[in-house]
Amino acid sequence: MPQLPAPDFPADVRARLETDAREIISRYPGARSALLPLLHLVQAEEGFVSRTGMAFCAELLDLTTAEVTAVATFYTMYRRKPGGDYQVGVCTNTLCAVMGGDAIFDELKEHLGVGNDETTEDGKVTLEHIECNAACDFAPVVMVNWEFFDNQTPQSAKQLVDDLRAGRPVEPTRGAPLCTYKETERILAGFPDERPGAVGATGGAGPASLIGLRLAKGEAPQRVVRPRDGGPSQDAHPQGAPQPGSQHLSSHDAPQRTSDSDPDHPAGRPTAEEGE
Repeated sequence: MPQLPAPDFPADVRARLETDAREIISRYPGARSALLPLLHLVQAEEGFVSRTGMAFCAELLDLTTAEVTAVATFYTMYRRKPGGDYQVGVCTNTLCAVMGGDAIFDELKEHLGVGNDETTEDGKVTLEHIECNAACDFAPVVMVNWEFFDNQTPQSAKQLVDDLRAGRPVEPTRGAPLCTYKETERILAGFPDERPGAVGATGGAGPASLIGLRLAKGEAPQRVVRPRDGGPSQDAHPQGAPQPGSQHLSSHDAPQRTSDSDPDHPAGRPTAEEGE
């Protein structure tokens, strides 16, 4: 059956949202270019993109609700139903999966008693699998409201969600301090993060992601991934061979021997025709 038109926001909420929306729209030469941040804005208000939120965006941008809906349903960053204060995403793409991401996701589902894209009864945690968190150097990776928690294990991930549900302080491996989903959405809408020290803590790429740049600059390679048991990291041997007793924890620790550098297996053009 056709749905009735979406109800409007309460007058005070609409007035506040419209003020913020006008500021966002003014940043773009064409109004419709502001659709993505406007969807984040309404999501910061309700915790998801409701029919009311999509109608609001359509009206301010002179679009049809069908055009707004097409965008809101295309990107997984926009929720279509209410969720928890903390969006816990477990990477289950190839590298994270083989490093333990599948096991983490399975154990969290059982531990929390929810399935994919479902929320705990207390409204604290929404669990989802993510195809890639763009942090393969730190696999397996879990993200909470798009902040990184690197080199996770099933046990550390379960402790993480327990702390979130209990309201205990949780610190990402790198990046800005953690905030709620709605607070994160307002930042993604383009408004400054006004928490003291939050912007300065954002930082950049992790050291494992920058090892290639360090090698290009001629800097001595070092081990950049800490053992999961919390022990100290060890420097890699300058020539790339691991120190006695050390464990090779990352393929990016140091340059490895290849056909170009191994005199026993020199590189060269094939001497036989293809197929011989």
